[in-house]
Amino acid sequence: MNFSTLTSQFGALTFDGLVLGAIYALVALGYTLVYGVLRLINFAHSEIFMLGTFGALLSAHAIGLNAESAPRSGLALIGTFLLVTIVAMAISGLAAVLLERIAYRGLRRRGAGRLTVLISAIGASLFLQEAVALWRGRNYETFPRFLEKEVWFTLFGADIRSDKVLILVSAALMMIALERFVSVTRLGRGIRAVAQNQDTSVLMGVNIDRVVTLTFLIGGLMAGFAGSLNQVYFEQTRFSIGIVLGVKAFTAAVLGGIGNLRGALLGGLVLGVVESYGAAIFGGSWKDVVAFVILVLVLMFRPSGLLGETLQKARA
Repeated sequence: MNFSTLTSQFGALTFDGLVLGAIYALVALGYTLVYGVLRLINFAHSEIFMLGTFGALLSAHAIGLNAESAPRSGLALIGTFLLVTIVAMAISGLAAVLLERIAYRGLRRRGAGRLTVLISAIGASLFLQEAVALWRGRNYETFPRFLEKEVWFTLFGADIRSDKVLILVSAALMMIALERFVSVTRLGRGIRAVAQNQDTSVLMGVNIDRVVTLTFLIGGLMAGFAGSLNQVYFEQTRFSIGIVLGVKAFTAAVLGGIGNLRGALLGGLVLGVVESYGAAIFGGSWKDVVAFVILVLVLMFRPSGLLGETLQKARA
């Protein structure tokens, strides 16, 4: 164990952990939304994220970006970021809606047990992985760098870099927008009502299928947004990129309190920071182990998570 690295690079490790945690939190929102409404762990959500990374990659290629392209600036940079992000969100959102229609809706209407739905989720996850592997191959693909990763300044030993600031600021804005949407809009009230009691919601005129579709759509949009940010940060993707990240995002949801939007945010940030500290202490090869250890510990000692509220209780 190397605690000297943690103490000497504490600021940098914390900042990098928050950046990584912001991506985890965006994906965790999909898990927590679906669980809050349907009490379903959508294990295929990790592949929705993966499709978002490919949406960003293909849209970048469509506008002529490649490994030799120079980074952009000004309006060209803003336009490029908006394009790859919107395409990634659209593909992930559409895939999430289709996933609900094909893999879950029929089972839900027939009152299938949770084990049956879980098997369907695992099957959908494997299908999407192998379908993309057949389409794009099994090797990593590089995302073209359109944003110059420039260090603006150093704060407490952390390099405040342009791509990291972009990830933190844009992720925070998306999370705030989602929390406001669920808290104050009519559609958001419908989501909370179904999360609280489906039978009563039907009597009050809530369209369950519409709410479920909306829930999957929002989760898919968040995963697609995370996919585009992941490409900006790590600049690579492949068919299985969602497996480990999906487990970490699920861990973040459980850590914060699955079914709680603010819990997903808190869990993602905490997990990212702890993972960054763990990699410094135990070595980079142990980084992924940290998420699994945290998941086991949370399930053992605090299964309700740090906040422990459900979706219908989370209000502004």
